[in-house]
Amino acid sequence: MQITIRHETRYAYSTPLAHTIQQLHLTPRIEPQQRALSWQLSTPGQCHAYTDAYGNLSHMLTINGQHQSLSLVAQGVVETIYPYQGRLNLEDTLSPLLFTTPTRLTAPGPAIVALAATSLPDRNTAANTQHLLRLAENIAAKVAYESGATMVSTTADDALALGRGVCQDHAHLFLACCHAWGIPARYVSGYIDPETSGHAASHAWVDAWAVDSDFAGWVSIDVTHARLMTDAYCRLAIGRDYDSAAPVRGVRQGGGQETLNVEVKISTR
Repeated sequence: MQITIRHETRYAYSTPLAHTIQQLHLTPRIEPQQRALSWQLSTPGQCHAYTDAYGNLSHMLTINGQHQSLSLVAQGVVETIYPYQGRLNLEDTLSPLLFTTPTRLTAPGPAIVALAATSLPDRNTAANTQHLLRLAENIAAKVAYESGATMVSTTADDALALGRGVCQDHAHLFLACCHAWGIPARYVSGYIDPETSGHAASHAWVDAWAVDSDFAGWVSIDVTHARLMTDAYCRLAIGRDYDSAAPVRGVRQGGGQETLNVEVKISTR
């Protein structure tokens, strides 16, 4: 499949800024099941390309001098291959154990531990793909998708208590359950062909470590839709949670009140 993507992020401020620094994860990862046929990132200021600790193709954007608006545009065409049963045949240099430690956003409270206990096998039994899909189904049933119900700072515990959230919350809750059971799991940011789902084309899901009869490794799972990743997905970044894999994160000096507008357009063929 070929996925054509245009992702524009626009910031406007009530007063001028003196300085902006942003970390960008807006370039598709280099992985066996996907490759960028063309890709362009347009930004103001100085934009330095680098590869971060998780192997994500990243940029550090710095803008000095007064400015009152900012526009970032990432666009291109990505060719994807259908991953059999959501399996990722990666040459990973990072130990899966790196992704077993909870973060501030994924720390498991009692309610999360109880959810993990009803969804996963006991702690002495490795989880297979079906166990992990059952966990995704239970999370999707307990936390209804509702745009705007939470913020990027909402924790997995808070989303579960609220019973509403977005794809980011579903991913954090899945990670929290897996970490409570010692199962490696990591956050994925990227894009999805929305088809008729009504969910945003900019998306978040997870990779989890599955042990099946014929495979042991990373399986990619869309928790929001309780299904395995297909060729309709483009992966931008992986990390321990949203904070380490967000498409755009940064700090600024000045600016007053911020207005953010994000527009993602996706088509496939």
